[in-house]
Amino acid sequence: MASDENPSEEFRRITAAAMRAISENEELQVAFGSEARMVGNTARLPAPPRLMTKDDVAQIRGAADAMALRLRFHDDKVHRSFAPAGQEARAVFDSFEQVRVETLGSSEFRGCSKNLRAAFQEKCKEKGFSRVCDKADIELSDAVGLLSREILMGEELPASAKNALGYWRDWLENRIGDDFDDLQEKLSNQEEFAKALDKIMVHLDLYDMEDEEEGDEEISEESPDEDENDDSDDESEAEENAESVDGDESEEDEEDGAEQIEDDQVAGEDDSDQADSEKQRRDANGATGKRINYKIFSQEFDEEIEAADLCEDEELLRLRHHLDQQLSIHQGIIGRLANRLQRRLMAKQSRSWEFDLEEGLLDAGRLARVVVNPMQALSYKMEHETEFRDTVVTLLIDNSGSMRGRPISVAAMSADILARTLERCGVKVEILGFTTKAWKGGQSREKWLAEGKTSSPGRLNDLRHIVYKSADSPYRRARKSLGLMLREGLLKENIDGEALLWAHNRLMIRPEQRQILMVISDGAPVDDSTLSVNQGNFLENHLRSVIEYIETRSPAEIIAIGIGHDVTRYYRRAVTIMDAEQLGGTMMEKLAELFEEEDEWLSKFIRRGKNKAA
Repeated sequence: MASDENPSEEFRRITAAAMRAISENEELQVAFGSEARMVGNTARLPAPPRLMTKDDVAQIRGAADAMALRLRFHDDKVHRSFAPAGQEARAVFDSFEQVRVETLGSSEFRGCSKNLRAAFQEKCKEKGFSRVCDKADIELSDAVGLLSREILMGEELPASAKNALGYWRDWLENRIGDDFDDLQEKLSNQEEFAKALDKIMVHLDLYDMEDEEEGDEEISEESPDEDENDDSDDESEAEENAESVDGDESEEDEEDGAEQIEDDQVAGEDDSDQADSEKQRRDANGATGKRINYKIFSQEFDEEIEAADLCEDEELLRLRHHLDQQLSIHQGIIGRLANRLQRRLMAKQSRSWEFDLEEGLLDAGRLARVVVNPMQALSYKMEHETEFRDTVVTLLIDNSGSMRGRPISVAAMSADILARTLERCGVKVEILGFTTKAWKGGQSREKWLAEGKTSSPGRLNDLRHIVYKSADSPYRRARKSLGLMLREGLLKENIDGEALLWAHNRLMIRPEQRQILMVISDGAPVDDSTLSVNQGNFLENHLRSVIEYIETRSPAEIIAIGIGHDVTRYYRRAVTIMDAEQLGGTMMEKLAELFEEEDEWLSKFIRRGKNKAA
């Protein structure tokens, strides 16, 4: 019977069983998707190709073994209690911990060693270590991971990793070379190992950097408080009602700060002075009135581009054909959901009749009464269309590298079917994507390096905002463009805050009465070039401020769907799915809920009107 089993399915079954055995966790759920990821008690591994090579098997098993060993030898509570707060320090700390786990696993499970090495070699390719040509091209945490792997695991690094580590090796060995003996002795005890890492953090000056960041935050938080205290002291000597006036002024200041988010973003920075100027942004906790900075080093190399302009027509046709092949497999499931949504919308647009009128069309049901008495009143009827506000829906799809594989394929299929469905119902749809033009900064970073590496330059990468389908373009014209999402090499990094503002600003100039923005993403904003030279929460804080602005001050409605990532911590109206296969159904369901809310709003409006008339 096992011999009749599909080789791919057999591999999945055996891999899942091996993970449960190594991790000693029988409740572990194993799924296969686009990339290796662990969320709670569910592990997701890269889906095996139909024709697997030995390298494919080893790489997937290596990713599985790394997760299983982390479950077995790692305690999240201990890790959190000792982990430093600074972003770079935390990344280094995490890197050491992963090497510790894999070192223990390699010594206890000899079969894991080969798999872990294969997965590590694939990771080196993904990170582009062979292309590193300067110390700035590789993060400190990656360099530390390579050196600790070499020393603690006793493993010879691949050529690409040796090349990358070479730019950091002397500096690291001078700083922490003598600390590895202590780490080696404490590998089996996570708590003692974490304590030993404290010394390494000091030797790398990471705690000093962390203190400076915290000091900057304290200053920015204390300054407004001091100003407010001074103001209140002065005002207390003036008038008895000064407190209320001051409260009104502070509220106006907060409102101005919120409005400035969109105005500053639209205006951009036309010259270097504006590029270096500080933009005030409201923090996610708007009640505190805390301000955050968001700067853009250069918008010179950003682009907003039509999907059809990004590749040759012949390649676009090939990609569309590939998308059609995938659609044919899932047409039944997503199609049924689309039909259900269409029935709901069409039912909202159904016609209704009003009877017993004094003028209009003659009511056939009252014909006998009219024959008996032609002057009989209330014998007419009139047809009405149910009120239905003009609506436009924007789908903003994360085109970052972490969406590669199954998530972006399902996102493209769902967007395709949703566009067709809503268009049939008279609802306009815009489909947008966001990513960057390059990994690790592109031309913006090159310009920053040429100008002397100014501190805290702000966003340091070239944005690429893609229009797959504009709201006024019919589906038949945009159909071919949707295949571009499947293009290899398109997906890079994601700067969500600016992408949200871009999509929102496009919505705001639309004439429709109701605007809905649906965001599909699988993670928080990540851009290595930007985060390496700014505070660790730089992009995330900006995203939070943009979301707060749209949710509290914009007429647009926003909803987010997170794939394997909890987006409810950012958005008020959001849902998280663990598998990309759920995306199509979730999109249909959430849109249906929004239109049901429209029904409730309309019913209340009509009831209120009748009550006033009475």
